[in-house]
Amino acid sequence: MREPNAAANAPGPRILAVLGGLVIAIGVGFFFYTRSDMWLDEALSVNIARLPLGDLRAALERDGAPPLYYALLHGWTGVFGDGDIGARSLSAVFGVGLLVSMWFAARRYGDRTLAWTAVLITAASPYAIRYATEARMYMLEMLLVTIGIIVIDRALEKPNVGRLAAVAAIAAALVYTQYWAFALLGVVGACLLFVAWRDQAARGTALRIAAAIVVGAATFAFWLPTFLSQRAHTGTPWGDPVLPGLPIGETFLGFAGEEEQEGYLLLLLLIPILVLGLFGQSVDNRRIELDLRVRKPIRWLAFVGGATLVVGTTLNYLAGQAFEARYSAVMWPMFAIVVARGITTLGDVRVRVAVLTVVVGLGFVSGTRNVTEQRTQAGEVADALHSLAQPGDLVVYCPDQLAPGVHRLLRPGFNEVTFPDFGDPAFVNWVDYDERTNAVDPLAFAAEIETRAGDGTVWLVTGPGYPTLNGKCEAISATLAEGRTRTAVVNAKEEFFEKPGLQQFAPAG
Repeated sequence: MREPNAAANAPGPRILAVLGGLVIAIGVGFFFYTRSDMWLDEALSVNIARLPLGDLRAALERDGAPPLYYALLHGWTGVFGDGDIGARSLSAVFGVGLLVSMWFAARRYGDRTLAWTAVLITAASPYAIRYATEARMYMLEMLLVTIGIIVIDRALEKPNVGRLAAVAAIAAALVYTQYWAFALLGVVGACLLFVAWRDQAARGTALRIAAAIVVGAATFAFWLPTFLSQRAHTGTPWGDPVLPGLPIGETFLGFAGEEEQEGYLLLLLLIPILVLGLFGQSVDNRRIELDLRVRKPIRWLAFVGGATLVVGTTLNYLAGQAFEARYSAVMWPMFAIVVARGITTLGDVRVRVAVLTVVVGLGFVSGTRNVTEQRTQAGEVADALHSLAQPGDLVVYCPDQLAPGVHRLLRPGFNEVTFPDFGDPAFVNWVDYDERTNAVDPLAFAAEIETRAGDGTVWLVTGPGYPTLNGKCEAISATLAEGRTRTAVVNAKEEFFEKPGLQQFAPAG
Protein backbone atom coordinates (compact mmCIF):
# COMPACT_ATOMS: atom_id res chain seq x y z
CA MET A 1 0.00 0.00 0.00
CA ARG A 2 1.39 3.41 -0.96
CA GLU A 3 2.29 5.81 1.87
CA PRO A 4 0.11 8.93 2.00
CA ASN A 5 1.78 12.03 0.62
CA ALA A 6 2.17 14.47 3.52
CA ALA A 7 2.91 17.40 1.25
CA ALA A 8 -0.19 16.74 -0.82
CA ASN A 9 -2.40 16.67 2.27
CA ALA A 10 -0.77 19.67 3.95
CA PRO A 11 -2.32 23.13 3.85
CA GLY A 12 -1.28 25.12 0.79
CA PRO A 13 1.25 27.97 0.99
CA ARG A 14 -1.42 30.59 0.34
CA ILE A 15 -3.62 29.29 3.17
CA LEU A 16 -0.65 29.18 5.53
CA ALA A 17 0.31 32.73 4.57
CA VAL A 18 -3.20 33.99 5.26
CA LEU A 19 -3.37 32.20 8.60
CA GLY A 20 0.09 33.44 9.54
CA GLY A 21 -0.88 36.99 8.66
CA LEU A 22 -3.99 36.65 10.81
CA VAL A 23 -1.92 35.46 13.78
CA ILE A 24 0.45 38.42 13.41
CA ALA A 25 -2.46 40.87 13.09
CA ILE A 26 -4.12 39.49 16.24
CA GLY A 27 -0.82 39.58 18.10
CA VAL A 28 -0.18 43.19 17.13
CA GLY A 29 -3.70 44.05 18.23
CA PHE A 30 -3.00 42.46 21.61
CA PHE A 31 0.25 44.42 21.83
CA PHE A 32 -1.62 47.71 21.65
CA TYR A 33 -4.45 47.15 24.09
CA THR A 34 -5.24 46.05 27.61
CA ARG A 35 -8.22 47.18 29.66
CA SER A 36 -6.27 47.11 32.91
CA ASP A 37 -5.44 50.22 34.86
CA MET A 38 -1.75 50.77 35.54
CA TRP A 39 -0.34 49.01 38.59
CA LEU A 40 2.51 50.26 40.78
CA ASP A 41 5.50 49.74 38.49
CA GLU A 42 3.78 51.20 35.44
CA ALA A 43 2.32 54.24 37.20
CA LEU A 44 5.64 54.87 38.91
CA SER A 45 7.49 54.57 35.58
CA VAL A 46 5.22 57.13 33.93
CA ASN A 47 5.47 59.52 36.89
CA ILE A 48 9.27 59.34 36.83
CA ALA A 49 9.38 59.73 33.06
CA ARG A 50 7.28 62.89 33.20
CA LEU A 51 9.82 64.64 35.42
CA PRO A 52 12.23 67.09 33.76
CA LEU A 53 15.15 65.14 32.29
CA GLY A 54 17.48 66.92 34.67
CA ASP A 55 15.65 65.32 37.61
CA LEU A 56 15.77 61.81 36.17
CA ARG A 57 19.01 60.68 37.80
CA ALA A 58 17.88 61.68 41.31
CA ALA A 59 14.49 60.04 40.86
CA LEU A 60 16.00 56.79 39.59
CA GLU A 61 18.55 56.79 42.40
CA ARG A 62 15.54 56.37 44.69
CA ASP A 63 13.90 53.87 42.34
CA GLY A 64 16.72 51.49 41.41
CA ALA A 65 16.47 51.33 37.59
CA PRO A 66 18.71 52.47 34.70
CA PRO A 67 17.62 55.53 32.67
CA LEU A 68 17.23 54.71 28.96
CA TYR A 69 13.62 53.57 28.95
CA TYR A 70 12.56 56.49 31.14
CA ALA A 71 14.26 59.00 28.86
CA LEU A 72 12.54 57.48 25.83
CA LEU A 73 9.20 57.43 27.65
CA HIS A 74 9.70 61.08 28.59
CA GLY A 75 9.93 62.04 24.93
CA TRP A 76 7.17 59.66 23.87
CA THR A 77 4.62 60.86 26.42
CA GLY A 78 5.53 64.44 25.57
CA VAL A 79 4.12 63.73 22.10
CA PHE A 80 1.40 61.12 22.73
CA GLY A 81 0.40 61.96 26.28
CA ASP A 82 0.74 60.04 29.54
CA GLY A 83 -2.65 58.33 29.43
CA ASP A 84 -2.74 54.53 29.59
CA ILE A 85 -2.81 54.05 25.83
CA GLY A 86 -0.33 56.82 25.09
CA ALA A 87 2.26 55.66 27.62
CA ARG A 88 1.89 51.94 26.94
CA SER A 89 1.99 52.36 23.16
CA LEU A 90 5.77 52.87 23.33
CA SER A 91 6.15 49.26 24.51
CA ALA A 92 3.69 48.16 21.81
CA VAL A 93 5.82 49.83 19.14
CA PHE A 94 8.86 48.04 20.56
CA GLY A 95 6.80 44.84 20.28
CA VAL A 96 6.20 45.41 16.57
CA GLY A 97 9.93 46.01 16.21
CA LEU A 98 10.51 42.72 17.99
CA LEU A 99 8.42 40.86 15.41
CA VAL A 100 10.45 42.36 12.57
CA SER A 101 13.83 41.81 14.19
CA MET A 102 12.86 38.29 15.26
CA TRP A 103 12.42 37.31 11.60
CA PHE A 104 15.91 38.48 10.70
CA ALA A 105 17.48 37.01 13.85
CA ALA A 106 15.87 33.58 13.39
CA ARG A 107 16.67 33.60 9.67
CA ARG A 108 20.34 33.48 10.58
CA TYR A 109 19.79 30.09 12.23
CA GLY A 110 17.65 28.43 9.60
CA ASP A 111 15.40 28.88 6.62
CA ARG A 112 12.36 31.08 6.10
CA THR A 113 10.16 28.46 7.78
CA LEU A 114 12.16 28.84 10.98
CA ALA A 115 12.01 32.64 10.72
CA TRP A 116 8.24 32.78 10.26
CA THR A 117 7.70 30.19 12.99
CA ALA A 118 9.68 32.36 15.40
CA VAL A 119 7.61 35.40 14.43
CA LEU A 120 4.32 33.57 14.98
CA ILE A 121 5.48 32.27 18.35
CA THR A 122 6.44 35.82 19.31
CA ALA A 123 3.16 37.34 18.12
CA ALA A 124 1.14 34.86 20.20
CA SER A 125 3.49 34.72 23.20
CA PRO A 126 1.70 35.61 26.46
CA TYR A 127 5.04 36.86 27.76
CA ALA A 128 5.51 39.22 24.81
CA ILE A 129 1.88 40.34 24.97
CA ARG A 130 2.20 41.10 28.69
CA TYR A 131 5.23 43.34 28.32
CA ALA A 132 4.00 44.98 25.13
CA THR A 133 1.04 46.20 27.20
CA GLU A 134 3.05 47.47 30.16
CA ALA A 135 4.76 50.82 30.54
CA ARG A 136 8.01 49.15 31.57
CA MET A 137 11.40 48.53 29.98
CA TYR A 138 11.15 44.79 29.33
CA MET A 139 9.86 44.89 25.74
CA LEU A 140 12.63 47.34 24.86
CA GLU A 141 15.09 44.89 26.39
CA MET A 142 13.77 41.99 24.29
CA LEU A 143 13.99 44.12 21.15
CA LEU A 144 17.57 45.15 21.89
CA VAL A 145 18.64 41.56 22.58
CA THR A 146 17.08 40.39 19.31
CA ILE A 147 18.82 43.16 17.37
CA GLY A 148 21.99 42.21 19.24
CA ILE A 149 21.75 38.65 17.89
CA ILE A 150 21.68 40.09 14.38
CA VAL A 151 24.50 42.62 14.76
CA ILE A 152 26.88 40.18 16.46
CA ASP A 153 26.23 37.58 13.78
CA ARG A 154 26.90 40.20 11.10
CA ALA A 155 30.10 41.24 12.87
CA LEU A 156 31.23 37.62 12.94
CA GLU A 157 30.84 37.56 9.15
CA LYS A 158 32.72 40.83 8.61
CA PRO A 159 34.03 42.77 11.61
CA ASN A 160 34.28 46.18 9.95
CA VAL A 161 34.03 49.46 11.83
CA GLY A 162 30.32 49.97 11.14
CA ARG A 163 29.30 46.53 12.35
CA LEU A 164 31.50 46.74 15.45
CA ALA A 165 30.03 50.16 16.22
CA ALA A 166 26.57 48.59 16.05
CA VAL A 167 27.67 45.93 18.56
CA ALA A 168 28.99 48.62 20.91
CA ALA A 169 25.78 50.65 20.56
CA ILE A 170 23.57 47.67 21.42
CA ALA A 171 25.77 46.78 24.41
CA ALA A 172 25.50 50.36 25.70
CA ALA A 173 21.74 50.47 25.16
CA LEU A 174 21.28 47.17 26.99
CA VAL A 175 23.17 48.16 30.15
CA TYR A 176 21.22 51.41 30.27
CA THR A 177 17.93 49.51 29.94
CA GLN A 178 18.13 46.69 32.49
CA TYR A 179 20.93 45.58 34.78
CA TRP A 180 20.55 41.90 33.95
CA ALA A 181 22.14 42.85 30.61
CA PHE A 182 25.50 42.60 32.36
CA ALA A 183 24.91 38.87 32.80
CA LEU A 184 24.16 38.53 29.08
CA LEU A 185 27.15 40.60 27.96
CA GLY A 186 29.42 38.73 30.36
CA VAL A 187 28.33 35.38 28.93
CA VAL A 188 28.70 36.60 25.33
CA GLY A 189 32.13 38.02 26.12
CA ALA A 190 33.23 34.74 27.72
CA CYS A 191 32.07 32.83 24.63
CA LEU A 192 34.02 35.14 22.35
CA LEU A 193 37.17 34.72 24.43
CA PHE A 194 36.71 30.96 24.31
CA VAL A 195 36.42 31.11 20.52
CA ALA A 196 39.55 33.28 20.36
CA TRP A 197 41.42 30.70 22.45
CA ARG A 198 40.22 27.65 20.53
CA ASP A 199 40.10 28.91 16.94
CA GLN A 200 43.17 30.62 15.56
CA ALA A 201 41.40 31.65 12.35
CA ALA A 202 38.54 33.33 14.23
CA ARG A 203 40.69 34.88 16.96
CA GLY A 204 40.94 38.35 15.50
CA THR A 205 37.24 38.60 14.77
CA ALA A 206 36.21 37.31 18.19
CA LEU A 207 38.54 39.69 20.01
CA ARG A 208 37.33 42.68 17.98
CA ILE A 209 33.70 41.92 18.84
CA ALA A 210 34.58 41.39 22.49
CA ALA A 211 36.36 44.74 22.49
CA ALA A 212 33.30 46.39 20.94
CA ILE A 213 31.15 44.98 23.75
CA VAL A 214 33.61 46.32 26.32
CA VAL A 215 33.54 49.75 24.70
CA GLY A 216 29.75 49.79 24.75
CA ALA A 217 29.53 48.58 28.34
CA ALA A 218 32.20 51.10 29.38
CA THR A 219 29.78 53.95 28.67
CA PHE A 220 28.10 52.81 31.89
CA ALA A 221 30.82 54.73 33.74
CA PHE A 222 28.59 57.80 33.40
CA TRP A 223 25.88 56.03 35.40
CA LEU A 224 28.16 54.05 37.73
CA PRO A 225 27.91 56.35 40.79
CA THR A 226 24.11 56.17 40.61
CA PHE A 227 24.22 52.40 40.18
CA LEU A 228 26.49 52.00 43.20
CA SER A 229 24.11 54.11 45.28
CA GLN A 230 21.15 52.05 44.05
CA ARG A 231 23.01 48.84 44.83
CA ALA A 232 23.77 49.99 48.36
CA HIS A 233 20.41 51.49 49.26
CA THR A 234 17.62 50.10 47.04
CA GLY A 235 16.58 46.55 46.26
CA THR A 236 13.48 44.38 46.36
CA PRO A 237 11.95 44.93 49.81
CA TRP A 238 8.72 43.35 48.55
CA GLY A 239 10.28 39.87 48.47
CA ASP A 240 13.09 37.58 49.60
CA PRO A 241 15.99 36.13 47.57
CA VAL A 242 15.70 32.48 46.51
CA LEU A 243 18.21 29.99 45.13
CA PRO A 244 18.40 29.86 41.30
CA GLY A 245 16.43 26.63 40.83
CA LEU A 246 13.06 28.19 41.60
CA PRO A 247 13.62 31.34 39.50
CA ILE A 248 14.64 29.20 36.52
CA GLY A 249 11.38 27.26 36.81
CA GLU A 250 9.43 30.50 37.26
CA THR A 251 11.08 31.84 34.11
CA PHE A 252 9.76 29.08 31.90
CA LEU A 253 6.32 29.23 33.49
CA GLY A 254 6.34 32.98 32.94
CA PHE A 255 7.24 32.47 29.29
CA ALA A 256 4.25 30.12 28.99
CA GLY A 257 1.70 32.42 30.63
CA GLU A 258 2.23 32.25 34.40
CA GLU A 259 0.13 30.34 36.91
CA GLU A 260 -3.01 29.86 34.85
CA GLN A 261 -4.35 26.61 33.42
CA GLU A 262 -3.40 27.48 29.86
CA GLY A 263 0.04 28.54 31.07
CA TYR A 264 0.73 25.12 32.56
CA LEU A 265 -0.64 23.41 29.43
CA LEU A 266 1.57 25.52 27.19
CA LEU A 267 4.58 24.85 29.41
CA LEU A 268 4.01 21.08 29.10
CA LEU A 269 4.09 21.51 25.33
CA LEU A 270 7.00 23.93 25.17
CA ILE A 271 9.43 21.81 27.21
CA PRO A 272 9.58 18.87 24.74
CA ILE A 273 9.63 21.33 21.82
CA LEU A 274 12.58 23.07 23.47
CA VAL A 275 14.35 19.70 23.78
CA LEU A 276 13.77 19.06 20.07
CA GLY A 277 15.12 22.50 19.27
CA LEU A 278 18.28 21.81 21.21
CA PHE A 279 19.00 18.19 20.31
CA GLY A 280 16.71 17.16 17.44
CA GLN A 281 17.20 16.78 13.72
CA SER A 282 14.51 15.60 11.33
CA VAL A 283 15.27 12.33 9.53
CA ASP A 284 12.01 12.08 7.61
CA ASN A 285 8.31 12.76 8.17
CA ARG A 286 8.10 10.29 11.04
CA ARG A 287 11.51 10.23 12.67
CA ILE A 288 13.61 12.75 14.58
CA GLU A 289 17.18 11.96 15.56
CA LEU A 290 18.32 13.16 18.98
CA ASP A 291 21.95 13.96 19.69
CA LEU A 292 23.15 14.68 23.24
CA ARG A 293 25.21 17.51 21.81
CA VAL A 294 23.23 20.67 21.10
CA ARG A 295 22.83 21.00 17.33
CA LYS A 296 25.41 23.20 15.66
CA PRO A 297 23.23 25.86 14.07
CA ILE A 298 21.74 26.71 17.44
CA ARG A 299 24.53 25.69 19.81
CA TRP A 300 26.02 29.06 20.73
CA LEU A 301 22.68 30.82 20.86
CA ALA A 302 21.25 28.19 23.20
CA PHE A 303 24.31 28.29 25.41
CA VAL A 304 24.18 32.07 25.70
CA GLY A 305 20.50 31.99 26.63
CA GLY A 306 20.83 29.19 29.17
CA ALA A 307 24.04 30.48 30.72
CA THR A 308 22.60 34.00 30.99
CA LEU A 309 19.61 32.63 32.90
CA VAL A 310 21.85 30.68 35.29
CA VAL A 311 24.31 33.55 35.79
CA GLY A 312 21.53 36.12 36.15
CA THR A 313 19.54 34.15 38.72
CA THR A 314 22.72 33.30 40.65
CA LEU A 315 23.92 36.91 40.80
CA ASN A 316 20.40 37.98 41.73
CA TYR A 317 20.45 35.58 44.67
CA LEU A 318 23.96 36.58 45.79
CA ALA A 319 22.91 40.23 45.66
CA GLY A 320 20.04 39.44 48.03
CA GLN A 321 17.35 40.36 45.48
CA ALA A 322 13.90 38.85 45.01
CA PHE A 323 13.03 37.46 41.59
CA GLU A 324 10.26 38.03 39.05
CA ALA A 325 9.96 36.29 35.66
CA ARG A 326 10.11 39.67 33.92
CA TYR A 327 13.82 39.88 34.76
CA SER A 328 14.43 36.96 32.38
CA ALA A 329 13.35 39.06 29.39
CA VAL A 330 17.06 39.28 28.63
CA MET A 331 17.11 35.67 27.37
CA TRP A 332 13.59 35.35 25.98
CA PRO A 333 14.59 35.93 22.30
CA MET A 334 17.00 32.99 22.44
CA PHE A 335 14.27 30.84 23.96
CA ALA A 336 11.83 31.79 21.19
CA ILE A 337 14.27 30.91 18.41
CA VAL A 338 15.15 27.55 19.95
CA VAL A 339 11.45 26.72 20.37
CA ALA A 340 10.85 27.71 16.75
CA ARG A 341 13.63 25.37 15.69
CA GLY A 342 12.05 22.60 17.75
CA ILE A 343 8.80 22.96 15.81
CA THR A 344 10.64 22.92 12.47
CA THR A 345 12.26 19.57 13.33
CA LEU A 346 8.82 18.03 12.81
CA GLY A 347 9.19 16.75 9.25
CA ASP A 348 5.52 16.23 8.48
CA VAL A 349 4.09 19.61 7.51
CA ARG A 350 0.68 18.66 8.88
CA VAL A 351 2.12 17.79 12.29
CA ARG A 352 4.24 20.94 12.30
CA VAL A 353 1.23 23.14 11.53
CA ALA A 354 -0.88 21.34 14.13
CA VAL A 355 1.72 21.79 16.88
CA LEU A 356 2.29 25.42 15.98
CA THR A 357 -1.47 25.98 15.99
CA VAL A 358 -1.76 24.60 19.52
CA VAL A 359 1.18 26.73 20.72
CA VAL A 360 -0.32 29.84 19.15
CA GLY A 361 -3.82 29.01 20.39
CA LEU A 362 -2.76 28.49 24.01
CA GLY A 363 -0.63 31.63 23.80
CA PHE A 364 -3.58 33.69 22.63
CA VAL A 365 -5.78 32.28 25.41
CA SER A 366 -3.28 33.65 27.93
CA GLY A 367 -2.95 36.80 25.85
CA THR A 368 -6.69 37.31 25.93
CA ARG A 369 -6.66 36.99 29.71
CA ASN A 370 -3.90 39.60 29.87
CA VAL A 371 -5.84 41.97 27.62
CA THR A 372 -9.23 41.61 29.29
CA GLU A 373 -8.45 41.23 33.00
CA GLN A 374 -7.56 43.90 35.51
CA ARG A 375 -4.12 43.70 37.12
CA THR A 376 -5.05 46.04 39.97
CA GLN A 377 -8.00 47.07 42.14
CA ALA A 378 -6.84 50.69 41.98
CA GLY A 379 -9.80 51.64 39.79
CA GLU A 380 -12.31 50.24 42.27
CA VAL A 381 -10.68 52.20 45.10
CA ALA A 382 -10.56 55.40 43.07
CA ASP A 383 -14.23 55.06 42.10
CA ALA A 384 -15.20 54.64 45.76
CA LEU A 385 -13.21 57.73 46.76
CA HIS A 386 -14.78 59.77 43.99
CA SER A 387 -18.24 58.73 45.19
CA LEU A 388 -17.80 59.01 48.94
CA ALA A 389 -14.93 61.31 49.92
CA GLN A 390 -15.62 64.93 50.84
CA PRO A 391 -13.43 68.05 50.84
CA GLY A 392 -11.23 68.03 53.94
CA ASP A 393 -10.96 64.23 54.07
CA LEU A 394 -7.53 62.61 54.22
CA VAL A 395 -6.47 59.67 52.03
CA VAL A 396 -3.71 57.56 53.58
CA TYR A 397 -1.80 54.87 51.67
CA CYS A 398 -0.22 52.11 53.73
CA PRO A 399 2.13 51.12 52.29
CA ASP A 400 3.17 53.82 49.82
CA GLN A 401 3.50 51.08 47.17
CA LEU A 402 -0.29 51.26 46.72
CA ALA A 403 -0.28 55.00 46.12
CA PRO A 404 0.90 55.55 42.50
CA GLY A 405 -1.75 53.31 40.93
CA VAL A 406 -4.67 54.87 42.83
CA HIS A 407 -3.29 58.42 42.75
CA ARG A 408 -3.03 58.22 38.97
CA LEU A 409 -6.80 57.64 38.74
CA LEU A 410 -7.92 60.27 41.25
CA ARG A 411 -9.04 63.68 40.06
CA PRO A 412 -6.99 66.62 41.43
CA GLY A 413 -7.83 68.01 44.84
CA PHE A 414 -7.53 65.00 47.15
CA ASN A 415 -5.40 65.35 50.28
CA GLU A 416 -3.12 62.30 50.14
CA VAL A 417 -0.26 61.05 52.33
CA THR A 418 1.74 57.85 52.41
CA PHE A 419 3.32 55.49 54.92
CA PRO A 420 6.10 55.54 56.06
CA ASP A 421 7.01 59.23 55.65
CA PHE A 422 3.89 61.15 54.55
CA GLY A 423 5.47 61.45 51.10
CA ASP A 424 4.25 62.24 47.59
CA PRO A 425 1.71 59.61 46.45
CA ALA A 426 3.06 59.75 42.89
CA PHE A 427 6.37 58.15 43.91
CA VAL A 428 7.90 55.46 46.10
CA ASN A 429 11.26 56.04 47.72
CA TRP A 430 12.96 52.63 47.81
CA VAL A 431 16.11 53.95 49.54
CA ASP A 432 16.74 51.95 52.74
CA TYR A 433 13.08 50.98 52.58
CA ASP A 434 13.11 48.26 55.23
CA GLU A 435 15.02 50.40 57.70
CA ARG A 436 12.76 53.40 57.21
CA THR A 437 9.52 51.43 57.57
CA ASN A 438 10.78 49.50 60.58
CA ALA A 439 11.74 52.75 62.30
CA VAL A 440 8.19 54.14 62.16
CA ASP A 441 6.03 53.84 65.28
CA PRO A 442 2.51 53.00 63.98
CA LEU A 443 0.91 54.65 67.02
CA ALA A 444 2.76 57.89 66.37
CA PHE A 445 1.91 57.67 62.67
CA ALA A 446 -1.79 57.21 63.51
CA ALA A 447 -1.65 60.18 65.88
CA GLU A 448 -0.23 62.35 63.10
CA ILE A 449 -3.04 61.17 60.81
CA GLU A 450 -5.57 62.27 63.43
CA THR A 451 -3.92 65.68 63.66
CA ARG A 452 -3.93 66.16 59.90
CA ALA A 453 -7.47 64.85 59.39
CA GLY A 454 -9.10 66.85 62.17
CA ASP A 455 -12.86 66.49 61.83
CA GLY A 456 -12.60 65.02 58.34
CA THR A 457 -12.93 61.37 57.40
CA VAL A 458 -9.80 59.24 57.04
CA TRP A 459 -9.63 56.87 54.07
CA LEU A 460 -7.01 54.15 54.47
CA VAL A 461 -5.85 52.42 51.29
CA THR A 462 -4.15 49.22 52.36
CA GLY A 463 -3.78 45.62 51.29
CA PRO A 464 -2.14 42.25 52.02
CA GLY A 465 1.11 40.88 50.69
CA TYR A 466 3.70 43.28 52.14
CA PRO A 467 5.65 41.10 54.60
CA THR A 468 8.42 43.60 55.38
CA LEU A 469 5.93 45.97 57.03
CA ASN A 470 5.51 43.59 59.98
CA GLY A 471 1.86 44.43 60.60
CA LYS A 472 2.34 48.20 60.87
CA CYS A 473 -0.54 49.02 58.53
CA GLU A 474 -2.85 46.75 60.51
CA ALA A 475 -1.69 48.49 63.71
CA ILE A 476 -2.44 51.91 62.20
CA SER A 477 -5.90 50.72 61.19
CA ALA A 478 -6.60 49.34 64.66
CA THR A 479 -5.44 52.56 66.32
CA LEU A 480 -7.62 54.73 64.10
CA ALA A 481 -10.58 52.46 64.84
CA GLU A 482 -10.29 53.19 68.56
CA GLY A 483 -11.57 56.72 68.06
CA ARG A 484 -13.44 56.45 64.77
CA THR A 485 -16.04 54.24 63.11
CA ARG A 486 -14.28 51.85 60.76
CA THR A 487 -16.04 50.57 57.62
CA ALA A 488 -14.58 48.30 54.95
CA VAL A 489 -15.56 49.97 51.66
CA VAL A 490 -13.44 47.93 49.22
CA ASN A 491 -12.17 44.50 50.22
CA ALA A 492 -8.90 43.23 48.75
CA LYS A 493 -9.55 40.39 46.30
CA GLU A 494 -7.03 37.61 45.80
CA GLU A 495 -7.64 37.32 42.05
CA PHE A 496 -5.93 40.66 41.45
CA PHE A 497 -2.18 40.97 40.96
CA GLU A 498 -2.24 44.23 42.96
CA LYS A 499 -5.05 44.34 45.50
CA PRO A 500 -5.53 47.59 47.41
CA GLY A 501 -8.54 47.71 49.71
CA LEU A 502 -10.20 50.78 51.18
CA GLN A 503 -11.26 51.43 54.77
CA GLN A 504 -13.30 54.43 55.92
CA PHE A 505 -12.74 55.96 59.35
CA ALA A 506 -15.56 58.39 60.10
CA PRO A 507 -15.24 60.82 63.03
CA ALA A 508 -16.86 59.54 66.22
CA GLY A 509 -20.34 60.88 66.86
